[in-house]
Amino acid sequence: MSGTQIESILTEARTFPVPEEFARQANMDQAQYEALCRQAAENPAEFWGKLARDHLHWDKPFNQVLDDSQAPFYKWFSDGELNVSVNCLDRHLDSPTRNKAAIIWESEQGEVVTLTYAQLHREVSRFAATLQDLGIHLGDRVAIYMPMVPEAVIAMLACARIGAIHTVVFGGFSAEALKDRIEDTQARLLITADGGYRAGKVVPLKHNADQALSRSSHAVEHMIVFQRTGEEVNMQSGRDLWWHDLAAKAQVDCAPLAVNAEHPLLILYTSGSTGKPKGIVHSSGGYLLWSLLTTHWVFDLKPTDVYWCTADIGWITGHSYVVYGPLALGATVFMYEGAPTYPDAGRFWDMIEHHRVNVFYTAPTAIRALMKLGDEWPNRYDLSSLRLLGTVGEPINPEAWMWYYKVIGKERCPIADTWWQTETGGHMISPLPGVTPLKPGSCTRPLPGIFPDIVDEEGEIIQSTEAGGYLVMTRPWPGMLRTVWGDEARYIENYWAKFNNRFYVAGDSAHRDMDGYYWIMGRIDDVLNVSGHRLGTMEIESALVAHPAVAEAAVVGRPHEIKGEAICAFVVLRQSHAGEDMDALAQTLRAHVADAIGPIARPDEIRFTDNLPKTRSGKIMRRLLRAIARGEEITQDTSTLENEETVRQLER
Repeated sequence: MSGTQIESILTEARTFPVPEEFARQANMDQAQYEALCRQAAENPAEFWGKLARDHLHWDKPFNQVLDDSQAPFYKWFSDGELNVSVNCLDRHLDSPTRNKAAIIWESEQGEVVTLTYAQLHREVSRFAATLQDLGIHLGDRVAIYMPMVPEAVIAMLACARIGAIHTVVFGGFSAEALKDRIEDTQARLLITADGGYRAGKVVPLKHNADQALSRSSHAVEHMIVFQRTGEEVNMQSGRDLWWHDLAAKAQVDCAPLAVNAEHPLLILYTSGSTGKPKGIVHSSGGYLLWSLLTTHWVFDLKPTDVYWCTADIGWITGHSYVVYGPLALGATVFMYEGAPTYPDAGRFWDMIEHHRVNVFYTAPTAIRALMKLGDEWPNRYDLSSLRLLGTVGEPINPEAWMWYYKVIGKERCPIADTWWQTETGGHMISPLPGVTPLKPGSCTRPLPGIFPDIVDEEGEIIQSTEAGGYLVMTRPWPGMLRTVWGDEARYIENYWAKFNNRFYVAGDSAHRDMDGYYWIMGRIDDVLNVSGHRLGTMEIESALVAHPAVAEAAVVGRPHEIKGEAICAFVVLRQSHAGEDMDALAQTLRAHVADAIGPIARPDEIRFTDNLPKTRSGKIMRRLLRAIARGEEITQDTSTLENEETVRQLER
């Protein structure tokens, strides 16, 4: 397959128009989109104020929309008060939504549990009363270390109900990672489970929690343990309490506490792959508004939809698009506990068929992994209920996009390729399915109220459509992070200082084409400098994956005495090509990349592997690949790896 047949991510030319049938029923059309963008540009206070008043329930209405007197510490709706759990639950109880499914949950073993909005409200209220009985009050921090079960959502909403600040720690993280987050937040309470299920195995959450607390310099007062697996666990007298015992004696009703719109709802730590994790702080009012709006706009949710975001609640995607955004809209959320290929590669597609899922939102990593296993798996199932697809977490290469579009969506489902971050709270640049023609690999255009740009090293706007640079936000928005927990200096240094507080600096490299579409090229630190040429690792990876032999690829740089950096590619082959001559195939792939992008992008080295080192959430651990490419000893923490054998294989 030559470079003329497969475009690189910078020259991708395929465009897919908005399906007429979809556009006729969409939550937003072209005229509405243009009107909102115009309003946001001309009168942002009126624009954001109207959205906040129309979409949220306020206990005390706000008067001031934006307080920028201490920029970049922006405040939104800061003289207003509301309660997040009321906006997600209580306000639905006087409508037919009361008896609608809020959560449909399927366990890895196939058990299905459904909670209506009325039932979820009762369980949240009961657990909020339990927290109060244990002395948890406004502003206290609560750590949540749970499997993907409805009780995790209940715990989050119960904290919001009483004004406690939750920090959710992904259940795949190690005891050390949990310890660090508990210490940094000074959490008074830890909520966990005896264990969780993943690929048929029990994840020992309680054991990890015990290890974390035994090593911690900060003592939590209590640990609440949800019984999920029935595994025998150690319960420390006076500290550890069973969830079911507490629920049996708790009051069913807990009055919600109205809090200031700027009161922190959550602290969520970015990955600790480099340096100390950053505790990103999100507010109650602005964050909830942006989660709700983007869920409504981007996913085009209808009252009858069954919506599935595959993210774990331990990540911001799970916060914004499993919990807060969909529940504030009164949507039906599908949740799944386990691995996507357990007991076989058809598990995702089987659940879509069985539960008649309409909107499906997952990560490019999952798409590529499932694509690698072959079309026959999704083709066994009836996926006709799907009407919209989405991707999240990293740029999606065009060929994976095309597989998703053709094989899963049957060429009738728009794909919402969303760009955003933990720090942004919600989608920032994304197609709107009733508005935006699609280009494979591009997150397309900014949402109404979002004003990105691309600047060079001096902070000057890049006008050329042929050059990439730093992706920045030139105006604040309600869903933005407020600070780094306990470290305002780090907030300034990481996100604002580079260009003297003029812009929010996303840390991503981007390119903008002639149609104003944005193409995310990867993290700034994932941009290679080869003989003075800046090459995005994402572009090279896309070229590799475009070859029919390649299922996945990860590209890193290593020092080169002449070129500055050499390109090292780690490649996972499709099963149908596993027996080929590896030396010959490596030369073919090097030539393929040179043909698709240019000779400067030709990988210096290609290493074949059965798998790439990934965290439990599916992110490739590039820092490990960099160390391996450079021949360095692996000294970093590998406890969050899905499979540590992958690293050992690569080191051999």
